[in-house]
Amino acid sequence: MHTPSTVDLPALKRRLGEVGVWTGRLAQASGETARDAARAIEDLGYGSLWLNESPGGKDPLTHAALLLAATERLVLATGIASIWARDATTATAAAGTLAEGWPGRFVLGLGVSHAPAVSARGHQYGKPLATMRSYLDGMDAAPYDAPLPERPARLLAALRPRMLELARDRADGAHTYFVTPEHTAWARRILGPDNLLVPEQAVVIEREPERARRAARGHMAVYLTLPNYLNSLRDAGWTDADFADGGSDRLVDAIVAYGDAQAIAARVRAHLDSGADHVCIQPLADTLDQALELLAEVAPVLIRPAPA
Repeated sequence: MHTPSTVDLPALKRRLGEVGVWTGRLAQASGETARDAARAIEDLGYGSLWLNESPGGKDPLTHAALLLAATERLVLATGIASIWARDATTATAAAGTLAEGWPGRFVLGLGVSHAPAVSARGHQYGKPLATMRSYLDGMDAAPYDAPLPERPARLLAALRPRMLELARDRADGAHTYFVTPEHTAWARRILGPDNLLVPEQAVVIEREPERARRAARGHMAVYLTLPNYLNSLRDAGWTDADFADGGSDRLVDAIVAYGDAQAIAARVRAHLDSGADHVCIQPLADTLDQALELLAEVAPVLIRPAPA
């Protein structure tokens, strides 16, 4: 049986700090460009870098190795690695290899993904909870004969009660995406006080609301077609009227933080005050360079010095 106590979560939380970065832009960049970007993110003071996975994109665990080798302190995490992309034994071996090579600097985020992405891999999307539980059983039973000073932290992509309960009982916590601070407070109550809770927060530097909402809707449109996110939002009281035309103003304002650096920092603080251990911000920008510019602009306000 998986034993979360084998991971030093307090040490990991200190290493992560309060704020990290979530971006899909690096999966589209050359290796050299991605390494330079990871070093820039580290130099700005962010504690983590979260890599996504999509059919046809870079393998996030291999990509994490390249970026771990290029940086000194940055925690690399998968947000998320699809359980349909590799079997449980392979995931165990890959995560163990990264954990041995860079102790305390890799977090394995796992998720059931979404039916269209799973179908694109040639699989049939199964019941999410049962499928994830079976996968975790396979990981816990998988042999790993190489040295492993510390098991890597394992988080589940979780939005609704039963997956959050599985993240509490069979993992080290949850990585939540497309959520509000209110969801963060609710997720914390389910996870309990000790497990790691890391929400993603999309951000736009734009003070004019209509321009900001236009950029936000471009980001949100695809997520508002996916049942996993819609069901989570319905649980919180949002309705089909909020999902139409890229999202109601009220929903857009709840999901995407916009304004100046102070406004972005206030939203991150709302997640932290609601129980998040670490918030990974996703800069909504047309290019990687623009994303890095946004991260540089908000860093002085967003990143507070660690307590002495």
